[in-house]
Amino acid sequence: MNPELMEALQALAGERGITLDTLFAALADALESAYKRMQGAHEFSWVTIDPDTMEIRVFAQDLDDEGEPVGEEYDVTPDDFGRIAAQTARQVMTQRIREAERDLKYEEYAGREGDIVTGMIQQTDARYTLLDLGRVEALLPQAEQVPFERPEANTRLKAYIVEVRKTAKGPQIVVSRTHPGLIKRLFELEVPEIADGVVEIRACAREPGHRTKIAVGSNDRNVDPVGACVGARGARVRMVVNELRGEKIDIVPFSEDPADFVMKALSPAKVKEVLIDEETGTATVIVPDYQLSLAIGKEGQNARLSARMTGWRVDIKSETQVAEEAAYADIEWAEGEWILDEATGEQVWRPAEGGPAVSAGQWTEAAVADEGPEPDEAVVEAEAAGDSEPEADDEASDDSVPGDGPASDEAETPAGDSDTESEPQA
Repeated sequence: MNPELMEALQALAGERGITLDTLFAALADALESAYKRMQGAHEFSWVTIDPDTMEIRVFAQDLDDEGEPVGEEYDVTPDDFGRIAAQTARQVMTQRIREAERDLKYEEYAGREGDIVTGMIQQTDARYTLLDLGRVEALLPQAEQVPFERPEANTRLKAYIVEVRKTAKGPQIVVSRTHPGLIKRLFELEVPEIADGVVEIRACAREPGHRTKIAVGSNDRNVDPVGACVGARGARVRMVVNELRGEKIDIVPFSEDPADFVMKALSPAKVKEVLIDEETGTATVIVPDYQLSLAIGKEGQNARLSARMTGWRVDIKSETQVAEEAAYADIEWAEGEWILDEATGEQVWRPAEGGPAVSAGQWTEAAVADEGPEPDEAVVEAEAAGDSEPEADDEASDDSVPGDGPASDEAETPAGDSDTESEPQA
């Protein structure tokens, strides 16, 4: 029987991909369990298997009052042990083999979080999609699926491993189609420079099914990171887009300068200036008026992805908005609040610095008094002042002319004399 058992174990090990040592350990545990079910079995006993002769022996050792083994071990193998324990051992061994297979499958995928796998779609329902990876199945939950992407049965699909769980039924591999890491892995498959580490994807932001932005940098100054990812005539990036079912991908160069990085992240919009506020983590972006809608993007998508990729809160303003804010900044605003006067039922102004509350009419009069006369009134006063000055000049000229004749007649002669006197003397 032993040679046949050895051949069966070897065949099973080759079929299941399990080592003989694992099978021997499983068989020994199964036989030990079968022995302890027998009447009169020793409490402290174990089974040994000789791998060369396949001889199976049961050994035992006595226990003291405290439950510790004492004395020498001795052979307690029953005469009919093989016949009695065969059926029980077969059942337990089958169970242990299944457990060993589950452990092997788990070890195969344990620690592979972040890798990309290709599977065949087996089943799809409202909760999840099952992918056949060969020896195991992967679970693609509905939350990890791209909106509007309809997986079809018996088609291949690439997915990103996000978690490997160990369960009683075997390893459960959870994969995703929405994780940003899927973008990085797909580019590694299509761009040799990324796989070799020459080009790196430094940042990535994604809205699955719609648009993705990635920032790439090069460790070799002779290699253009953007060109390497795009490929000749866009061949490389096109392969990634096809795998993502047409999702748009923006590739921009990475920059250590925050302002420059934000400016490049907002591509294809043209940016005039970026102001960085490190205390608030805000990047104020100033763009020409005609570039405002492009910089913000459809439903704010471009600005939103840029903020996620750069890590800055992006505030986009047009040149007109900046000019208007600068104009309003020069205006001194009153500090206080409008409250309800319970006695009169009217709104009254209560200054922030304290003091009595004033009515709306009083507040308006005080504001006008502080600002000075209205522009129209100032113009009228200036015109009135201009009209009064000529009258004063006329009065002065009338007083200065002697005699009873008209002032104009007397004024002509000095004019002629002055011309004569202005000539140089001989």
